[in-house]
Amino acid sequence: MSAFTSSAIAHEPPKKPLPKAGRTPHGAIVGHGDFKYKVNYHWGKLDPTKVPVENCHGLDIDAQGRIIMVTDSDVNNFVVYNKDGKLIEAWGTQYPGAHSVKISNENGEDFIYIVDCGWVLDRNRPDNQWKNKWYRQNGFISKLTLDGKLVYTIGHPVTLGIYTMDMRFQPTDITIAPNGDLYVTDGYGSDFVIHYDSNGKYVRHWGGWKNEDKLLNLNNTHGIGVDTRTPEHTLLVSSRGEQKIKRFSLDGTYLGAIELPGAYVGGPIFKGKHFYAPVCWSHIDGKMAPNSGFLTILDGDNKVVSNPGGLRPHYEKDKQGKDTLTPMQTNYEVFNHCHAVCVDDDENLYVGQWNANQMYPIKLERV
Repeated sequence: MSAFTSSAIAHEPPKKPLPKAGRTPHGAIVGHGDFKYKVNYHWGKLDPTKVPVENCHGLDIDAQGRIIMVTDSDVNNFVVYNKDGKLIEAWGTQYPGAHSVKISNENGEDFIYIVDCGWVLDRNRPDNQWKNKWYRQNGFISKLTLDGKLVYTIGHPVTLGIYTMDMRFQPTDITIAPNGDLYVTDGYGSDFVIHYDSNGKYVRHWGGWKNEDKLLNLNNTHGIGVDTRTPEHTLLVSSRGEQKIKRFSLDGTYLGAIELPGAYVGGPIFKGKHFYAPVCWSHIDGKMAPNSGFLTILDGDNKVVSNPGGLRPHYEKDKQGKDTLTPMQTNYEVFNHCHAVCVDDDENLYVGQWNANQMYPIKLERV
């Protein structure tokens, strides 16, 4: 029997090498089921000598329908487009670790919340190699008017007494609840979710790495969103290192998890009964595979219905008869590392990427 097994293995065809990213699939149709898109690879391209990007870290849409992108370029942190990809304006250098942006309409006026994660381009770097380009400092959150005037800033939680001096604060995302409360993920720092009121006053925090109940732990909690699809609003919080999104009540009570095997997933962006989430890497051969990002789309029951840039989602029955998602991964045809997504009123998607050769956003046009 052992000889047969060895012989069978010896005569198996060699595994095909994985294709590399960096293609230009302009015009390709991606996605699955009712969520298919035409790739517009040229949307939003600008002159990099005038309006550069380093990483297209965050995207959102304001009440005027403008797409607002944040980048950690040291020339301009904000790049504002119309839906056709035409540049409206570019501004700001005060947010060197610009990582996430959310637009909140409050009493008829739009405000910008920007999250600076604390990873900063070293202006004195010896070369442009990735490992030499960045240094780490503490992050912060700012609330701005739409034209960039500062309303307030939230700094290191050590000032609140909830962190000690040796605990890092490098926030990655923010969401604004319907009542105006703020929830911040400290995904590059100490992995807590921190709850503030609408004025930036501390309310509570939870998560981190050292809970007696391991389900409460968070691992690279990269993104967060308030799920208002049901009357009882909840928080969906990415635990990217665990390849899942965890569900909490608004007061931090753990409610369960959405398992997304194979996907190092960011936070949810809601549109109707669905939500969209960027996947920065696929888990392939036991590790985070470079240039292996895609998007994943989930329905009102939190089941994956489409993976633009990835393989078709597949569910199998487990021993209890429950549908279980099999591991997902990229198809290597569209994206490098998906970091941000936003959805317009026509359900087109705009995708920003990390570590993707300083690429501008990609538009996926709904078909």
